[in-house]
Amino acid sequence: MKDNKHYAAICQFYGDTRAERSGVLLIAHIDEGIALLETIGAPLRAMEAFCIHPLVQDDGALLAALAPESVFSAHQPDAAVVALAMEYRRVANAYLSHHCERADDAIELSCVDEVNQMLIADKVQNRKDFERHHLGTHARSDILQLYFANWLRRLGVSEERYAQLCGRASAAAPQGLISAEVAAEPG
Repeated sequence: MKDNKHYAAICQFYGDTRAERSGVLLIAHIDEGIALLETIGAPLRAMEAFCIHPLVQDDGALLAALAPESVFSAHQPDAAVVALAMEYRRVANAYLSHHCERADDAIELSCVDEVNQMLIADKVQNRKDFERHHLGTHARSDILQLYFANWLRRLGVSEERYAQLCGRASAAAPQGLISAEVAAEPG
C-alpha cells in the first residue's frame, strides 16, 4: 500500500501528527486498519477508501477536501474509492458516541460490504486504542465502552474475534509507514 496514491494522500495529510491524548501517530490508525482489512479479506478499494476516509469524515474535512489545492484534490482519488469513503462517512456519522444511549441502540449498516468491512476495521482499531489509552480514565469511559460494544455487536464481531483482530492490528502498529517519499506531493 505504501506506493498507493490513496495511502500517499493520507500520509501527506497526517504528516507526523499525533493523537492529542495518546500521542500515537495518526497514520498508525490507517496502518492498523489496512492490516485488519487484509485479515478479513477486504478488497483493495476498501483499503484505499479506508486510507482517505479521514479526508472526508467530518464536515470541515469534507469542505477542505473540495478545495482545488487540497491534498485530496492533488492526489486525485479514484471515483469508486471516493464513493466508498462517502458511504462510510454517512454510516459512521449516523451513530457517533454522543448518540449512544443503551445496549440495544439501532445502528444502520451499509448496503455495501466493503463499507461494513471498513467499519469493522475502524471500530476494532478504535476500541483497541481506547482500551489501551483511555479505559477508566476518560470522562466518558462507560459510554465509549458501550458505544464500541454496540458497533461490534451490530457488525457481527464477537469478543473472541475482536481479540484475534486486536492481535493483528497490534502487529501492524510499528509500521508507521511515513517517509518524505511517501508523503511527498504527487508528481
